[in-house]
Amino acid sequence: MKKLNELTVLQSIEGLKKREFKSLDLIEACLLAIKKHDSKIKAFLTVTEELAREKAEAADKEIKLNGEYSFEEKPLLGVPYACKDNFNTLGIETTASSNILKGYIPPYESTVTKRLEEAGAVILGKTNMDAFAHGASTETSDFFTTHNPWDIERVPGGSSGGSAAAVSANMCIFAIGSDTGGSIRCPASWSGITGLKPTYGRVSRYGLIAMASSTDSPGPMTKTVEDAALVLKMIAGKDPYDATTSYEEVPNYLSEIKKVSLKGLKIGKPRSYFDTDFEPGVKNAVLKSIEILKENGAEIVDIDLLDFKYSLAIYTIIQRSEVSSNLARFDGIRFGHTRDHFGFEARKRMMLGSYALSSGYYDAYYSKAQKVRTLIIEDFKKAFEKVDLIIGPTMPSIAYKIGAKEDLYGELTDTMQTPGSMAGLCVIAVPGGFSEGMPVGIQLIGEQLAETKVMGAAYAFQDVTNFHKKFPEL
Repeated sequence: MKKLNELTVLQSIEGLKKREFKSLDLIEACLLAIKKHDSKIKAFLTVTEELAREKAEAADKEIKLNGEYSFEEKPLLGVPYACKDNFNTLGIETTASSNILKGYIPPYESTVTKRLEEAGAVILGKTNMDAFAHGASTETSDFFTTHNPWDIERVPGGSSGGSAAAVSANMCIFAIGSDTGGSIRCPASWSGITGLKPTYGRVSRYGLIAMASSTDSPGPMTKTVEDAALVLKMIAGKDPYDATTSYEEVPNYLSEIKKVSLKGLKIGKPRSYFDTDFEPGVKNAVLKSIEILKENGAEIVDIDLLDFKYSLAIYTIIQRSEVSSNLARFDGIRFGHTRDHFGFEARKRMMLGSYALSSGYYDAYYSKAQKVRTLIIEDFKKAFEKVDLIIGPTMPSIAYKIGAKEDLYGELTDTMQTPGSMAGLCVIAVPGGFSEGMPVGIQLIGEQLAETKVMGAAYAFQDVTNFHKKFPEL
């Protein structure tokens, strides 16, 4: 029998509705798991024990008073979650894992966490990340490195590494992350969970500490696609505080994804994604996953897409430029510590961004990068005229050992993820097998606002596989 902290979001809600357990029981089970395992995994920066218990007790009173009707207004009532530390949380320290923001207590709530609170979800704490989300491993956190629950000598991925590790280790029921160039999909893949990068603008960025404003995408990190669908429904939608959010109505993803069939679904297999050099074990797992999709009715179509080296190059220029602009606000006067508290990675990115935006170099670098970005967007549009979705590996390798990245160029790990980010597409990463005992992820890429189709195909895949049901033995 599953322990309470091992339940999915839907299983938690079902149990709460049937009064099989209380929200406080769920909270205590998660807090116990944190106390037991987080000293070696290091997923959490802050654990809000008292607040979580208080919210859980209030949820239990509401359920006792109104029964199942409580969940009509608050679909996530009493369900505990962990939040990446770059979302402003009213009254709870928010640092983005950076020394410059150490001790910062936000006077306001991000839209994502506010909507979760309105849906009844209970925050357990804030999770570790690469400082200001600059990285793919959590090794650039100014505080400590998070460890992968599958092998504590390895990284969990990043920048949402703490959130991924918390879900993978069953220290929470679900988590929230943000994805700029792969920061949800990378750790989801390496930690063996489901991670959704919604379409840019589908979820509000208000209250998210900005990294690259033109690609930042908050999203759910969960144990199943069904859970991701439910959480996305709660956090998506137009927000008057974020002008880039979409006016498109938010569907009932949970019911809609179950109507998507693999039969007749055309899934593109980009030659450039599979001709590249990535680990044989990862390649084999991904190809086997493609065969499973094919056996269940999907039509696999070989397609041509621009080599992702172009996406990686322009992501480096555009992201650095936006970082240099966004981090300029941390001047040590209005809030935060003095600028000498910036870590090495942040300084490096600000310097490159400032150079690319400077007089005499703007046209040569930034302006040219934006033009190539338009070509990438058009390239995807042409591809989606032929296919419904595009499939590929999420990461070119399994999670590497802590410290091994020092001799690698940081964004090589993001090679297969930056194209979707640059085009603002919706992408889901789900477990697709194992290599050397470590999880391997596959990613399904869809057009903008095609979350139903993307999650629907991923749900159908999880319906015929068990990869997502496997968790590390701690």
